[in-house]
Amino acid sequence: MFRDSFSFAQAMGCFGCFGCSERSRQLPNPYDDDIYSNDGDVTSNAGGEDEEEQEEVEQQSHSKRSEEILKYKLQNGLICRQFPVKETDKLVRGEDDDGNKTINEFVRKCKIGSGSYGKVVLYQSTVDDKQYAIKAFHKSHLVRLRVAPSETAMGDVLREVMIMKTLEHPNIVNLIEVIDDPETDHFYMVLEYVDGKWAYDDSGPPGSLGENTARKYLRDVVAGLMYLHAHNVIHGDIKPDNLLVTSTGRVKIGDFSVSQVFKEDDDQLRRSPGTPVFTAPECCLGITYSGRAADTWAVGVTLYCMILGTYPFLGDTLQDTYDKIVNNPLIIPDGLNPHLRNLIEGLLCKDPNQRMTLKAVAEHPWVTGEDGAVPEYFCWCKRKAEEKEETSGIKTVAEIAET
Repeated sequence: MFRDSFSFAQAMGCFGCFGCSERSRQLPNPYDDDIYSNDGDVTSNAGGEDEEEQEEVEQQSHSKRSEEILKYKLQNGLICRQFPVKETDKLVRGEDDDGNKTINEFVRKCKIGSGSYGKVVLYQSTVDDKQYAIKAFHKSHLVRLRVAPSETAMGDVLREVMIMKTLEHPNIVNLIEVIDDPETDHFYMVLEYVDGKWAYDDSGPPGSLGENTARKYLRDVVAGLMYLHAHNVIHGDIKPDNLLVTSTGRVKIGDFSVSQVFKEDDDQLRRSPGTPVFTAPECCLGITYSGRAADTWAVGVTLYCMILGTYPFLGDTLQDTYDKIVNNPLIIPDGLNPHLRNLIEGLLCKDPNQRMTLKAVAEHPWVTGEDGAVPEYFCWCKRKAEEKEETSGIKTVAEIAET
C-alpha cells in the first residue's frame, strides 16, 4: 500500500499537504521557495514600505483573531467531532525488537517526505495495528523559523493543529493525536494515513484526468470545502498537491498550515499565503478579499488542471503570473463539454462578486451527473443540535402532560 501512496506522492507532490515540499511532475512548479516569501507574498517591495507595514499589521490582526476564535472554541467544547483529538504530553522514544524506532506505541516503517517545517514518517500502531502518517517537528526549529517579520513557523503549526482539532469530515484528512512532551524538543501530529494514489486514465491530454474521474474528485473537494466554509474556515491553499486520494478513490483535503478562521460572516482577508498559480485575481491586487471566493477560484484552477493538465494562467516569472491572472482572458480549448466549459468559466470568473458559489457548483449539471447535487454533510454539530431539540421537545410534551 505504501508503494502506491509513494507513487502518487511523487506524481502529484502531495507531501506538500504535510507541510513538506515535493515538486509535481504532472504540473511543474516554475517557482522555487526563495522566489516568494514563506507567507506567499512577492518579495518585491514595489508597494512601498508603508504599505508593507500596514499589511503586516493586518496580517497579525487576522492571525491573532483566528487564534482567539479557535482557543474559545476549544476551551468551550465547540468542536465538530465525534471524539476529541487525543493529546499526549508524555513521549517515549526507543526501538522494538527488530531495531525499528518507536514513538510511544507507534513503530516506524519508512519516511514519506520532508520539508522546511519537518518530516512525515509512516508508522504502525501496536495498539490497533493501523498505519498512520506522523508529522514530526523540532520545536526549537519552528520557533526560530520566521514566516513573517513578527511570526514564526510555530504559530502556523499550532494554528493548523487547533483548526484540525475542531473538524471531522470524510473529505478532510483527520488529525488523530498530538504528542507534545514539555520535557523534549519533539512535537508530533498523528494523522490518518491515506493509502491511495491519483488514478489517471488515458482520456484527455497527457497528465489530465478524464471527466468521470475529475467529476468524482471535484464532488469530494466541494463537499469538504463546503463543510470548512460552513464552519468558518478558509483553507487558503486548495490545489492538487493538497488533495490526497484514498485507495477507494475518495479525496481528502489536507494541509491547513495557511488556513484562517473567521467569525460570523466576516471572511475578509488581505494577504494571500497560498500557491501563486492558484491565487485569485483579487488576491493579487493588495486589497481585501473574500476568503471563500478565493478558495472557490482555487477549486476552478484545480478543475482546469484535472481536465486539461496545465495551469490556466502561468507566466515566466512570479509577477508575470500575477499579471496574467488579473488581466489575461481565460482560454478554454474548443470541443470541451459545454456544461464543463460553463462550470470552469463560472469558477474562474475574475469578478469575485460574479464568481460561482460552492452551492451553485454543487448543483451544477456537470457536477450532478447521475449522482445528483453534492449533499450537505450531516456533521456532528448538526447531530448534536438535532439531539438537543429532540430532548427539549420530549421535555415539553412531558410538562404538558403533567398539566
